[in-house]
Amino acid sequence: MRVLIVEDEPYLAQAIRDGLRLQAIAADVAEDGDTALELLDVHAYDVAVLDRDIPGPSGDDVARSIVASGSGVPILMLTAADRLDDKVTGFEIGADDYLTKPFELRELAVRLRALARRRGVSRPPVRELAGVRLDPFRREVYRDGRYVALTRKQFAVLEVLLAAEGGVVSSEELLERAWDMNADPFTNAVRITVSALRKRLGEPWVIATVPGVGYRIDAGGDGDG
Repeated sequence: MRVLIVEDEPYLAQAIRDGLRLQAIAADVAEDGDTALELLDVHAYDVAVLDRDIPGPSGDDVARSIVASGSGVPILMLTAADRLDDKVTGFEIGADDYLTKPFELRELAVRLRALARRRGVSRPPVRELAGVRLDPFRREVYRDGRYVALTRKQFAVLEVLLAAEGGVVSSEELLERAWDMNADPFTNAVRITVSALRKRLGEPWVIATVPGVGYRIDAGGDGDG
């Protein structure tokens, strides 16, 4: 899961990004409206978290742009304002949810997952393929009924692979979806994480390597390294 945080208070933005990473949620940060619009043009986000009072185009302007684009990216408004009129205005612009400062990071994470789930109502919240069952909300993974303990990054990678439903996912896409924009495109982190994930899931190997292309979940359970 990857979200965009639009927040002009550097310390708060950093705290949110670091906190979400602990929840296996990759987050990019934009400190002004122009940067937010640029990132939205380049990356596919599951949710956008918008502070309404930011430099450049306001959070409201960014929200209008998201709605006009037809991308369907859910919007969570983040602001210190708690007046009813402000909330009504936000929802009229196109916000899907609203959270006022100060807030608990855990609540933000729960709201983000709820928004992402609503966006993908056609997809079951629990993914299961080739004997691997992943519950993104309970943060649990099972292989043939056996619980598998995963690191946050391994969980995020597996979530992307399962979402592909057996299709091939490139290393570049995994890097974009499971890490964030600060990840080094030349890093071998994807290969190392996939290798460790494959071992955690156990034999017969369920993650297949497609040479020169990427990785996929092998429904036959005989994926190789």
